[in-house]
Amino acid sequence: MITPTTSSITLIDRMQHILARAGLRRSRFRIRPGLYALGDPNSNSQVFVTANYGLSFDTLRSALSNIDCYILVLDTKGINVWCAAGKGTFGTEELIRRIGEVKLKDHVTHDILILPQLGASGVAAHEIERRTGFKVEYGPVRANDILQYLQNHAATPNMRRVTFNFMDRLILIPVELTHVFLPTIILMALLYFLSGPIPALTVPLVVIAGLLVFPLLIPWIPTPNFSTKGFLLGSMVAVPLFLLALISFPPAIWWKKLGVALPYLLIVPSLVAFITLNYTGATPFTSKSGVKREIFAFFPIMFWMFLAGVFIGTLFRFIR
Repeated sequence: MITPTTSSITLIDRMQHILARAGLRRSRFRIRPGLYALGDPNSNSQVFVTANYGLSFDTLRSALSNIDCYILVLDTKGINVWCAAGKGTFGTEELIRRIGEVKLKDHVTHDILILPQLGASGVAAHEIERRTGFKVEYGPVRANDILQYLQNHAATPNMRRVTFNFMDRLILIPVELTHVFLPTIILMALLYFLSGPIPALTVPLVVIAGLLVFPLLIPWIPTPNFSTKGFLLGSMVAVPLFLLALISFPPAIWWKKLGVALPYLLIVPSLVAFITLNYTGATPFTSKSGVKREIFAFFPIMFWMFLAGVFIGTLFRFIR
């Protein structure tokens, strides 16, 4: 069965986009896998392949305005093309299975499938051709370039380049903040009653630095990898907290004042660095092997700094 669709994005669609961007009902924003008819396609119409994540499908169909074509939607478990290709759900076997299931050869007379470039890592084009007779053609990185690409089925260098500009990074922030909003509130309240206002203030500052400031400033933080960028950004947050703790602590022996304030210099940078390390999977600035090296090199430092800060803070809470 072929399902008809349009390139129009309705108000309900846009509300779903907002919820998905904010991480709400994201896993439920799925399109039924299968073959879709956009406009009034015939046997010569182009066939585009995408994931069954709602945003991926809507982005593609809205970019194909006034184009009569077919859209073949793979079952990627509601995951976008790039991530699904890495996980294997936007992959060779699923594409072959879906071609046979929708009986694609009964609907088109040509042998070309247009796939998004970001799905290339999951698909073995030669296997697709050998087992189905369809040839794989990789379109541009961004759906907005498809119409220009279709003029001669050739991508310019800019169409092949993965960018991660300010707006791309800004879009990531809502979903990350949504995930930590409730834990942040709970931890703030707990620290306030147990240790006072300064420890409670530390929690939102760490979250803001790691999840909001960092993704916006990635290109301009002058270190070569995400962990050291996080350590630097976390230190900028930790120093004022350290000084505030020194000033706020009642007059006492200097080493006691230092013991109360020092945990901020250990805990805050390590937490911010850990949060920023998680962004390696959401950017084109890193490679898989580079991420592994960075984890093995810096995660132990984060762990021992955090553990030392907790130990010192706990110790001086009892002896002060």
